[in-house]
Amino acid sequence: MVSIDPTMPANSERVFKINELKTEVANHLAMLEKRVELEGLKVAEIEKCKSDIKKMRDEMAARNSRTNCPCKYSFLDENKKLIPRRDVPSYPKYILSQETIEALRKPTFDVWLWEPNEMLSCLEHMYHDLGLVKDFKINPIILKRWLLCIHDNYRNNPFHNFRHCFCVTQMMYSMISLCSLQVKLSQTDILMLMTASVCHDLDHPGYNNTYQINAQTELAVRYNDISPLENHHCAVAFQIFAQPECNIFSNIDQEQFKRIRQGMITLILATDMARHAEILDSFKEILDNFDYSNEEHVTQLKMVLIKCCDISNEVRPMEVAEPWVDCLLEEYFMQSDREKSEGLPVAPFMDRDKVTKPTAQIGFLKFVLIPMFEIITKLFPVVEEVLLQPLWESRDRYEQLKQIDDTMKELQKKKNESLASEGRENTIMDTKIL
Repeated sequence: MVSIDPTMPANSERVFKINELKTEVANHLAMLEKRVELEGLKVAEIEKCKSDIKKMRDEMAARNSRTNCPCKYSFLDENKKLIPRRDVPSYPKYILSQETIEALRKPTFDVWLWEPNEMLSCLEHMYHDLGLVKDFKINPIILKRWLLCIHDNYRNNPFHNFRHCFCVTQMMYSMISLCSLQVKLSQTDILMLMTASVCHDLDHPGYNNTYQINAQTELAVRYNDISPLENHHCAVAFQIFAQPECNIFSNIDQEQFKRIRQGMITLILATDMARHAEILDSFKEILDNFDYSNEEHVTQLKMVLIKCCDISNEVRPMEVAEPWVDCLLEEYFMQSDREKSEGLPVAPFMDRDKVTKPTAQIGFLKFVLIPMFEIITKLFPVVEEVLLQPLWESRDRYEQLKQIDDTMKELQKKKNESLASEGRENTIMDTKIL
């Protein structure tokens, strides 16, 4: 409060009032300027939100407009035929260096360094390098067109996408080299292994069989809850082959095609993890008396090989393997969030509120990956050092990370308990003082 001396001139009161008015106006102006600034920020934020919403809508439209793309097959449209691209070569040719060619044969190959056109060129090289183009008289132009059509029929999921397809096929290619499979198996077997690897997750929707069955999706109904996704992958693969422009099998006779088709279906269906124990148990029964001249034995081996390649990320160096865990968890969390919203059962290993990266990987390594690669090692001893050793190291690393996580949680728990105890003591002291 301002005190005015009565001895001061009479007009001094007016001066103070003017000063007060100036201050009030200045404050009001400052408040208006702040409001304008805030409104400006709101407008900018609104425009950003609009832009983000548009991007999300465009992305959703791209994911859901598979029937609008002439080169994509959608199981939602029975009358839609897959029409392949004809403007081949449709992707820029990437010339592989000798260094890349050598690295491509190894499990340590870094699959994150390559753009789609480079991965397509690498896949093309594999078919030529293995002699499949020559032995099965595959038209090189049709090979290019088929690979491009394969690329276009993988969805943009966090994990089950075209890079995963390339990753699995590259691991199969490296295992063919590492285990000298071309000496032990026929070229038809090699063609089945490679082509099934390329096709094994075609048009994967990003939600697994459990979701398909629990939600009673169109796929689950169509395939009577029996490996709905794997059956769908097979169907899409042969929809593509049904187009003459994409049929890499066009120069083989009908009987051989039937054998290849049946072999590919068997291999792709084997990637359903619900059949994991069944397939491994059957393979273990024949392992001690394995006979490469026995067709049933060879089929069992091929099933285990594609299973190994399908879930082989942890075989790779840590810097290559770990991003795949993040991608898989992202896809899992998308599914579990949807399951919660739809009132469906949620698997604990997919629940973002329950799972961590170490807990997700330790069990998978100890009870799925390592036992499977140990079985393969009995038939191919060279696998131990190259493929099994990295799995042991990965298991040990994740167990160490889990110990660190557990220690941090315990420390945080004690800290919270200590703070709560101090709070109670302070409350008691305040009560006594009162």
